[in-house]
Amino acid sequence: MKRREFITLLGGAAAASPLAARAQQGERMRRIGVLMSTFEGDPRGLEYITAFAQGLAELGWTVGRNVRIEYRWGAGDLNRFRSYAAELVALSPDVILASGGSIVGALQQASRTVPIVFVNTIDPVGGGWVESLSRPGTNATGFASYEFSMSGKWLELLKEIAPGVKRVAVIRDPSVPAGSGGLAAIQTVAPSLSVELTPVGVRDAGEIERAITAYARGSNGGLIFVGPTSSVQRHRDLIVALAARHRLPATYPSRAFVTSGGLISYGPDTIDPYHRAAGYVDRILKGEKPADLPVQAPVKYELMINLKTAKALGLEVPPSLLARADEVIE
Repeated sequence: MKRREFITLLGGAAAASPLAARAQQGERMRRIGVLMSTFEGDPRGLEYITAFAQGLAELGWTVGRNVRIEYRWGAGDLNRFRSYAAELVALSPDVILASGGSIVGALQQASRTVPIVFVNTIDPVGGGWVESLSRPGTNATGFASYEFSMSGKWLELLKEIAPGVKRVAVIRDPSVPAGSGGLAAIQTVAPSLSVELTPVGVRDAGEIERAITAYARGSNGGLIFVGPTSSVQRHRDLIVALAARHRLPATYPSRAFVTSGGLISYGPDTIDPYHRAAGYVDRILKGEKPADLPVQAPVKYELMINLKTAKALGLEVPPSLLARADEVIE
């Protein structure tokens, strides 16, 4: 299914499902909480919840007939995550869909019994949200966003599209422990590519702007953003604008940065886990426990390139790299 078709499904997919049409009168109404890390109205966020709604519809769950969904939008704000987590738990939902690790942490602070299905979450074991990937053992399970080993790919791609880069700042949120694993993978690859790495910790817009502006004073520099953490995602437009202003080639963790004007991204398809998450929600609503459902790894990765940005930076994209791209913006 094409991405643009997801939006049209949000309002009507559930009602259109053949399975939903056979729902029994008087069927028990179930309640699902959804806590998103993006702001309400974010186009990418709408694609996510539409994919989730489509997955539920395919499994016979019809909004207004046998399921009610309560949405909350955290807008990348940790205080909102905590507030909305408590608010959703107070509604006594049957299960909560959590968009990202910081939200899982907030939900588990609010309740260790309400079932949680997480999506696009970095290192759920390291974060303490599950005991192991194969046997979560807690009230949470779901879909991890990527393996740390793939982080080295960001540096390889940056050198491939911008071979003149000799120095690279690795931008990450130091308050997110999972970022250390990604940094370690990049550090392993750096010597073979003759690149000098500079880890840079940022937590807010001011730190991001100061760090990138200071780094840009040197020559032959590039950027890698380790994510997708809430701080990086929340300041996506600022990050892309700063990279463009200072003419710094940058590699990003997800396609949303490239559609916003970033140079190149590589990472898991972030929509697919929302569709797959509907399957776990369905199983929990039918009696299974998150503790017994294994955490799943990504099954789809995507490479995206913005040729407009490459041209603005004076870069010529190798044909071999273009041939491997899943999507190209011209």
